[in-house]
Amino acid sequence: MSDFTATITVPKTPEEAFAAINDVWSWWSETVEGTSGTVGDSYRFEVPGIHRCTMTTTESIPGKRLVWHVTDSHLAFISDTAEWENTDVVFDIAETPAGTEIRFTHVGLAPEVECYEVCANAWGAYITTSLHGLLTTGKGDPFRRTSTGESELIKHGNAELVNLDALR
Repeated sequence: MSDFTATITVPKTPEEAFAAINDVWSWWSETVEGTSGTVGDSYRFEVPGIHRCTMTTTESIPGKRLVWHVTDSHLAFISDTAEWENTDVVFDIAETPAGTEIRFTHVGLAPEVECYEVCANAWGAYITTSLHGLLTTGKGDPFRRTSTGESELIKHGNAELVNLDALR
C-alpha cells in the first residue's frame, strides 16, 4: 500500500511548525473539541453528516514528529464507515536549507481504500493550502463553524464524488 503523503516547506523553525500543527482550530477545523500535542491528548473532529473522528496523540517530539492515532471514526459516504479507525496521522518535521519541511502521512489511507480520493483531496487542501497558509501568512482555511458538509465537499472538489442526496 502507498499511504497518502503531502509535503510542504515553510519559512519557519521546526518548533513554530510543530506549534502550528497542534493549532488544529486554525488550519483543520474551528469546531475541534479537545487538545493535541502531548502524548495522551485526544480531540474530536467533525463535519456534520459527513465525517467525524477522534484522534489521540501517541507520539510527540516537539519540532520533529507528531503522531495521532484514530481511535474512532465514521465516514458517512462510504460502505465501511469505520475505515479510518486504527490508522495513524503522522507529521515528520525537518529543518532543510529551504526552510522547515513538514511531511504529512496518513498511514492506512491508500489508493486501495474506498475513501481515498475524497480524503486525499481534503487532506491535500488542509495541508498544502490551509496549514501552509497558516505558517506563511498567519491565516489558515479550516472548516468553519458556519460551514456545512456540502460546502466543505465543494471546497475540496469532492461534491461530484459523494452522493449528497444520500447523506441528507
